[in-house]
Amino acid sequence: MENIICAFDGLRFSESTKEYAIFLAKLHNAHLVGVFLDDFTRRGYKVYETVVLKGTPIEQLKELNEIDKETRKLSVEKFERACQEAGLNYSVHRDPNFAIRELLHESVFADLMVINYHETFSNRTEEPPTHIIDDLLSDVQCPVFLVPNKYNSIEKLLLLYDGKPSSVHAIKMFSYLLPNLKHLETNVISVKPPKESHHMPDNRLVKEFMKRHFPKADYTVLSGYPEEEIVQSLRIYGGNSLVVCGAYRRSAISMFFNQSIADTLMREVKMPLFIAHNK
Repeated sequence: MENIICAFDGLRFSESTKEYAIFLAKLHNAHLVGVFLDDFTRRGYKVYETVVLKGTPIEQLKELNEIDKETRKLSVEKFERACQEAGLNYSVHRDPNFAIRELLHESVFADLMVINYHETFSNRTEEPPTHIIDDLLSDVQCPVFLVPNKYNSIEKLLLLYDGKPSSVHAIKMFSYLLPNLKHLETNVISVKPPKESHHMPDNRLVKEFMKRHFPKADYTVLSGYPEEEIVQSLRIYGGNSLVVCGAYRRSAISMFFNQSIADTLMREVKMPLFIAHNK
């Protein structure tokens, strides 16, 4: 992997995005790009409340805008300082247009994107997945490393697999992009209906594949409804795990990786997620 981008709201800087991105870039000797989405519609204050309801004088608005400008500047400096201390090759992009449009455009030229799954690029707080993350995952052009608000070291890999091409594709992309994490304890997790056998889908083929990509992998086949069983299982592993999962909201994808599964993972498990879908 050569090029990682990490996305920031300069007015609400995500420390966990910075920490995960630097960890991955340093581990893989990659170039790190800090993308600061300085959306021209974004303010550190609530425009309607400040301008319309309170009737704030123009001079005071100018002062508030200057504060925003300084906050964005300090966020960039914080990122640059952290990269320098880590000894990374890095660059900074400051994109002034609509955040989601700029982010999708940046993804065309990236190997991997790191972003906090609580990100809104607004003054609002939303339960994940936020509108911006929902839109991003629907059209992004590279795999995405979604991170929680708190950084935890990564000690285990949890690969979600349902036998469909989308789940295998995600595992392949992870193997190609982040090879220096493949030495970690790895568990391949699948869920099957109660009356079916407890063998992995395409058992022989998947184990041949895993032997070459994740030779130390163990296998867990759960019985029941995927959304319930996966969440319960992941909670057991704790916050030091990284979850790899496949397609996100595609018309023909398995129920194993449909929107509700991905949404639930973001809301409930508070772990970093590697998401990649084949189009």
